[in-house]
Amino acid sequence: MRALEVVRAGALTTVQDLGRPGWAHLGVPRSGALDTGAHALANRLLGNPPGAATLETTLDGVALRAVGGPVTVAVTGAPCAVRVCGRAAAWGAPVLLRAGAELEVGRAESGVRGYVAVRGGFAVEPVLGSRSADLLSGLGPPVLSVGAMLPVGPPGPDPVAGVDVLPAPGPPRELVLPLRLGPRADWFERDSVTELLLRAPYRVSPASNRIGLRTEGPPLVRSRGGELPSEGMVLGAVQVPPDGRPVVFLADHPVTGGYPVVGVVPPGRALDAAAQARPGLPLRFVRV
Repeated sequence: MRALEVVRAGALTTVQDLGRPGWAHLGVPRSGALDTGAHALANRLLGNPPGAATLETTLDGVALRAVGGPVTVAVTGAPCAVRVCGRAAAWGAPVLLRAGAELEVGRAESGVRGYVAVRGGFAVEPVLGSRSADLLSGLGPPVLSVGAMLPVGPPGPDPVAGVDVLPAPGPPRELVLPLRLGPRADWFERDSVTELLLRAPYRVSPASNRIGLRTEGPPLVRSRGGELPSEGMVLGAVQVPPDGRPVVFLADHPVTGGYPVVGVVPPGRALDAAAQARPGLPLRFVRV
């Protein structure tokens, strides 16, 4: 059986695919890769289907050893140095690992999250139709640890594609998030929405994680007090906790919440960019 053995686990490395949508009514979050574009590119380079599982690294990469036979891998997402047995290898392109060869994915030079795909995908056991690790609910495979063996699935019919014809977007210098106001924008003072949320500069908080991107900046002022009954949450919901600073829900967000949602960031490139936003990065919301 072909597999990749974890030699260095990195700060936080998890198995991710496109998540497990359709279970929110049972209290199960979607989860999945935060930067869906980088995840898809890594799979496309290797001829994998879009839903094949990859590894999502955080800041300082990962090291893996090929076991049981040769495998072909690709690294995308946050730009970083890639080495095979100590020698420089390509980032953003297919790389062959012979049996026993070690892949070293280095520290992110910019951005936060890298994606490591293997031809055939990582064939860990699925849970509710997905191989994604959900840090909030605990579903899916555990966070990677040294010595873990990650089985590799059989390759599909599509060939290795080689270098992609479209360049991968780099991590943002400013995070611009399109915002659709509602459903609870009327819970805030009008000037808080028009003059602060949509005009004031914010920054990405170091407290951000896979559950949500937290912000630093001027707090929003509520126009009404009281408690809000817990209601359903969606990917990209911008919830405002008691400190008044918006939180953008990401892939591991809860399915319900009791703080008012001032607006929603639509899924797409903006949320992919949020996955690569480092603490301190300037952030602004733009109404759509």
